[in-house]
Amino acid sequence: MPTHPTALAAPLAAVLLVVLSLAVWFDVKERRIPNWITASGLVVSLVARAIVGPTALWAGLVGGGLGLVLGMLFFAAGAMGAGDGKLLIAVGALLGLDTFLWCLPLTGAFGGLLALVVTVRKGTLIPTLLRFRELMFHFVSLGRIGDRRTLSAPGAVAVPYGVAVAAGAVTAWLGWGLAL
Repeated sequence: MPTHPTALAAPLAAVLLVVLSLAVWFDVKERRIPNWITASGLVVSLVARAIVGPTALWAGLVGGGLGLVLGMLFFAAGAMGAGDGKLLIAVGALLGLDTFLWCLPLTGAFGGLLALVVTVRKGTLIPTLLRFRELMFHFVSLGRIGDRRTLSAPGAVAVPYGVAVAAGAVTAWLGWGLAL
């Protein structure tokens, strides 16, 4: 729940919706999310939070920092594109840490549903599940069993993950609000 009720919550929510709408549009149409979308969302959120006060700014910085760490980890693992990772940073700063923590599992669930829909539409559900099994063996065995799969691997199913980030962020925002 918001720690600082303020008139800035409505403009911040509007910025969140604009950033997410643009990110989804570009991710679906061009399979990329431009830096100007994520950077402007980050800057506007931090400026608005700085106006509210240090607690609100801290919530945005920590939320954005968590988005940075997760985005870098998923990108380095080959499981997410760079634009999707940068969108996580902006969303973390816009939502604040508390709401962003609710956003993350929702984003994962929406991403799984999106991947399921894409694989069913392409007719690659069974091969994808078998590759996922190999990836899990690789993960659980710390790289001793199975294959490490990335987005660049042959047969990899790439989904516009910005859509999942947006769905998770909007659901978290509607459920828990912006924590200013």
